[in-house]
Amino acid sequence: MNRPNYNEICMKTAEEHRGSRLLLHCCCAPCSSACMERLHEYFRITALFYNPNIEDPEYTHRKNELIRLLKETGWADIMECDSPTGEYYDAVRGLEGEPEGGKRCMKCFELRLKKTAELANAGGYDYFTTTLTLSPLKNAAAINEIGERVAQGGRAKWLPSDFKKQNGYLESIRLSEQYNLYRQSFCGCVFSKNS
Repeated sequence: MNRPNYNEICMKTAEEHRGSRLLLHCCCAPCSSACMERLHEYFRITALFYNPNIEDPEYTHRKNELIRLLKETGWADIMECDSPTGEYYDAVRGLEGEPEGGKRCMKCFELRLKKTAELANAGGYDYFTTTLTLSPLKNAAAINEIGERVAQGGRAKWLPSDFKKQNGYLESIRLSEQYNLYRQSFCGCVFSKNS
């Protein structure tokens, strides 16, 4: 069975719906950089920093780097959505021992994308998506399936993506150097830090 070409769908949608409002869930400044660089000429982007899986001081460091990047580039406005890490721990309870990329990560993606969909619908956005598909370590097909599911019944549509395509990850490394961005060495949660 052929998988959809999520990158092609994303860019075709961007072309056809130029000027639409997009709520972009952002995990960190490096991943966000390449995604926003690709999309900012098509969409009016609001970057959402909602990551209850990340604890301080890492959380604050990543958020501040994203805010700095947006101030320097003007690619998007920022929507901060600080929330207690308890939301994350409740969502993944019983899955602490899962391998990286397994069921725990799927629950984490679902938690963050549900909140993004909620905020996109409440804010009158046309589309929502996430920077998570930029990482070569993340399953873009699974993330897109979750995004489609949480979008059902809402006003805002899921924007399929696979931002690692077209050298997206390499571009994020280049942009990180250009803007002197902090590049973390783990996904974000304590479990990924220890694996």
